[in-house]
Amino acid sequence: MANRFILNETSYHGSGSIKALSDEVKSRRLKKALVCTDPDLIKFGVTQKVLKVLDDNFLPYEIYSNIKANPTIENVQEGVEAYQKAQADYLIAIGGGSSIDTAKGIGIIVTNPEFSDVRSLEGVANTLNKAAPIIAIPTTAGTAAEVTINYVITDAEKNRKFVCVDPHDIPIVAIVDSDMMSTMPKSLTAATGMDALTHAIEGYITKASWELSDMFHLKAIEIISKSLRGAVNNEQEGRDGMALGQYIAGMGFSNVGLGIVHSMAHPLGALYDTPHGVANAILLPTVMEYNAPMTKDKYREIARAMGVKGVDEMSQAEYREAAVNAVKKLANDVGIPPSLKGIIKEVDIPFLAKSAFHDACRPGNPRETSIEDIEKYHFQLFLLNRLLVHL
Repeated sequence: MANRFILNETSYHGSGSIKALSDEVKSRRLKKALVCTDPDLIKFGVTQKVLKVLDDNFLPYEIYSNIKANPTIENVQEGVEAYQKAQADYLIAIGGGSSIDTAKGIGIIVTNPEFSDVRSLEGVANTLNKAAPIIAIPTTAGTAAEVTINYVITDAEKNRKFVCVDPHDIPIVAIVDSDMMSTMPKSLTAATGMDALTHAIEGYITKASWELSDMFHLKAIEIISKSLRGAVNNEQEGRDGMALGQYIAGMGFSNVGLGIVHSMAHPLGALYDTPHGVANAILLPTVMEYNAPMTKDKYREIARAMGVKGVDEMSQAEYREAAVNAVKKLANDVGIPPSLKGIIKEVDIPFLAKSAFHDACRPGNPRETSIEDIEKYHFQLFLLNRLLVHL
């Protein structure tokens, strides 16, 4: 069996690496950018850090900022129109998963117009052409969208998110500059950081995991576990660590898949606009408990990477519990809510379970599951047993 790995052509890392943008544009002979970003990043001056590099080097661009959290089909379609109207030949995506995912959708449709409905890109679409060139500049330390072949779009009409997996969409250049992440509020840093940890843990235990992806995921778990608390407090060392850790996690999971934490989190975002990282962080410990029987000794290595001492002297049950508890403690330390109380409506549980089961991330889960399993063991029990104790 052949194991495929797809990564960026080029990536830059470290404080101040945004300065490399102009050289990349010039060396690739790119002419005009459509800058994809969101209104808040413009409002708080984050986008301007990138625009200054473009302005100082006389590189032309136009801005497209009609991008919301959990971006919609309409956001992508309007972006395609903006790209064509601007006569752009490449995209610069500035932001978290929302901006970068929108840019991926735009880039794919520009070169594969037969998918202009966007919905037909769900799953593994049979696109023939590489996306328009994308330079991705993340501003959140969590999504790793800058190094993945995946993107997630919301179908507002059907109240669901759908995952698109396409090797043609990966950005040609990723510029992972921790300075671009320094203005994030604590809550966003915490949520995106727990999203990164979820990527690393789910990627490590997914069915398609193997030695190369395991190497990336274990290192990512280690770096994230020791960096996230500092990043939330806006310490430079923590910021630098999270910028690197989340990217390494993306190098792995993009190539082997995820599991039902993500498949369950996606419908929460679609139906309630729940921040993706918050949903992941709340769901992760419960799903880890559910998946434990199918993970062999991997929870021992997760616990070790998260700094738990004495794992080699623990029984299987003990180190599995230790891994789950380490995740809970990190989430608590960075202020993640302990439950989905106030998020899920009980009447929506059947719809949420069905959506989670049909999500593209579900097949990678190490334990076979069903709509009934998800509804009974994850949504209903999680809601009624785990949440009501916090009333």
